[in-house]
Amino acid sequence: MSALPELRPIAAPADARSGFLVAGSGSIGRRHVENLRRLGEKDASLYRTGHRDPRAPVVDAPADFDLGRALAARPLAVLVCNPSALHLEVALAAARAGAHILVEKPLAHAREGVQALADEVRRQGLVALVGFQYRFHPGLRRVKEWLEDGALGPVVSARVRWGEDVTTWHPGEDWRRSYAARRDLGGGAVRTLCHPFDYLRWLLGDVESVSAATSSDALRLDVEDLAHVVLRFASGSLATVTLDYLQRPRAHGLEIVGTRGWISWSDDDGAARLHDTARGRQALFHPPPAFSRNSMFLDEMRHFLACLGGRETPQCSLEEGRAALEIALAALRAAEEGRRVTIGAAA
Repeated sequence: MSALPELRPIAAPADARSGFLVAGSGSIGRRHVENLRRLGEKDASLYRTGHRDPRAPVVDAPADFDLGRALAARPLAVLVCNPSALHLEVALAAARAGAHILVEKPLAHAREGVQALADEVRRQGLVALVGFQYRFHPGLRRVKEWLEDGALGPVVSARVRWGEDVTTWHPGEDWRRSYAARRDLGGGAVRTLCHPFDYLRWLLGDVESVSAATSSDALRLDVEDLAHVVLRFASGSLATVTLDYLQRPRAHGLEIVGTRGWISWSDDDGAARLHDTARGRQALFHPPPAFSRNSMFLDEMRHFLACLGGRETPQCSLEEGRAALEIALAALRAAEEGRRVTIGAAA
């Protein structure tokens, strides 16, 4: 695996765009502000939408509640970290104002407006990155290397299990007011825990169709707290993805089975394991000792800065973010209608 480059703060002429506007001051917005500062980018301000729990920690940065005024300051880039149902509104306004964008997952809560954003990004030649930080997990990167090396032969199936107690995500805050628990803000387990839809595509290729069943019985929310999703890939392989807001303690892991062996990865310790039965070899990979959950976000931000500097191209483009959204929307429709949904027909 190639190391991500060390970056210096982006320098710009006095009349050019500069600084970063972070839309949303929740946990991910706070994290991005802190990581920008760690990477030497001190010029970060906030656009507040008013959805933050008043008991949540406050970000030490200038804030504005008027998006037009915030964009008039000509930020170099906008980081879209507000509730999912508001992503496209902010991202499209930022793109129209000529700012590069990093949009947190999911790209949106619905299809409407996604094409308009893609058209604007293309028209203005902007950098657009979707925040699926698990692409920067060293264990999953090693899994991808093993797959590309043919260690498993043709992949037959995969299984993802991700469950965690939504009531403990942000201690001290009212979890029922969070976007994850509210339909009007684009919440629900399928959209909020949609990372596997992205990393499975990244590892195994395009998804052709989706079946699913969901439930909201346990927490009595107006969004699903449990989902069982079956993905059929263009290659013919199948994957099952189970997502829930309930499991204690948290568990998130992946297994991939091929004709020659199998691979497993656990988010708990970050380890990846290879059993290549055809070649009679086993391998165990652990992330570096200094690795933490924030390492993924920090490497993602390094990558975004490198993209802004023209040194790299987005590892998770707008189109890839849209593909993950299509899977999530197909899963929700499949559960609602009790049938298999072909990707692209989930509107």
